[in-house]
Amino acid sequence: MTEDGRIFREAWIAGVRRHFPGEPKPGYVTPWEETPDWERASAAAVFGQVRDFVAVSAGTTAKLTREQKGRFVATCWIAQIHKHIADPKPAYVADWDDLPPWQQETDADIFEVIERQG
Repeated sequence: MTEDGRIFREAWIAGVRRHFPGEPKPGYVTPWEETPDWERASAAAVFGQVRDFVAVSAGTTAKLTREQKGRFVATCWIAQIHKHIADPKPAYVADWDDLPPWQQETDADIFEVIERQG
């Protein structure tokens, strides 16, 4: 479970560094070891949800668009926010269309990293 969460977090950091315009906030690129426990648990949970989705889809997730992949990650993450934060900021639970493009691209990247894990 820890390794799954770490893979998720590393994919997030790589995506932020690739897609964020300018210098990202330090919290966006905090290393795994310094990531709060709730966020580690959430990363592992979403990794598991994506992995299971890929498995039950028998590999056909490769036919999904990047937007569809990113939306899945974003929705799973929002559920984790609600699980761990009683009254989250609206930006933490924003719908896909309200996310900045860099975050949409990063979420799609995360899906594809997990998808390649097999």
